[in-house]
Amino acid sequence: MNRREFLKLTLALTLGGLTMTAEAAEKLSARTIDFHAHAILPGYVDALKALNIDATAEEGFPLPKWSVAEHLQFMDAAGIDFTILSMATPHISDSVAARTINEEFAKLCRQYPRRFGFVATLPLPNVEGSIKEFYYATEKLGALGVKVASNSDGVYLGDERLAPIFSELNKRNALVIIHPSPARSLPRSGVVTGKVMALFEYPADTTRAVLNMLANGTLEKFPRLKVIVPHCGSFLPYMKQRAGAMFQMLASMNLMEPVNFAASLGKLFFDTAGDPMPEQFDMLLQITSLDKIIFGTDYPYVPASIILSKKKIFDAELMRRGLTNKIYVDNARTLLGG
Repeated sequence: MNRREFLKLTLALTLGGLTMTAEAAEKLSARTIDFHAHAILPGYVDALKALNIDATAEEGFPLPKWSVAEHLQFMDAAGIDFTILSMATPHISDSVAARTINEEFAKLCRQYPRRFGFVATLPLPNVEGSIKEFYYATEKLGALGVKVASNSDGVYLGDERLAPIFSELNKRNALVIIHPSPARSLPRSGVVTGKVMALFEYPADTTRAVLNMLANGTLEKFPRLKVIVPHCGSFLPYMKQRAGAMFQMLASMNLMEPVNFAASLGKLFFDTAGDPMPEQFDMLLQITSLDKIIFGTDYPYVPASIILSKKKIFDAELMRRGLTNKIYVDNARTLLGG
């Protein structure tokens, strides 16, 4: 049994397994899988320094403080049993740094196999390096999937140059967690959206990347991918109708290839990191089904106290709708085990 299989088995045992009884399911009603959280590990911090990347300057937000003890304390307070960790931002495209970061994540997950799993950092847009790191991280280190930036050095998801990578991911039915990255060129001065990336540019670039994937038929070409869109779908709830109509019109004018926009959109999963209540959860349901929504916190970028306050409200609403198990347990198990 390799490390990835062990982690999946551990998670299945944590959730009660595929033969879970009704009694066990009832006991799991408040258990949660967090698909959107980060660990600020020393190897990552060292890589930023070595590559002369200033996180505060690039993101408009300082790297948050992080420790495994505080993360576990937060998980206990939030009722989170298992967290899938990914590299923080800014993204790193260096192959050597990616290997170091993945090794460090794997070490942490070996220490806490029932609490943490991780998705691998890939040195995108380096095709050969990313494929190599994907197989090493999943087969040797136990990564549950990969994290990909909305754009890597200006190369966006859906770009044909990344097709060889996605072909390999597709062969392995890979979990692919998208995380935003600032566009290469932005109005950085005189406009607040160009100062703090999380305010506007993060959801904007996520939306840009996903629309590019949909326009280029990425999910049609690689149907086995399990792709998670962050932050309650970013701006996709607004863009669904407009993009669908535009794609159809452009195809009729021979300005793009016809794509099955609705079918591809229906394959995506969405995490709830951000502010799902009182409006974004219902907005998200305008573009997807309840089966495609999973929980995410964005810890530690969002402080624990704020997440706990938001989750209390979200918990109450999910309980009112009878969706607690579905969002926190059932969808997560299907996504990881399918």
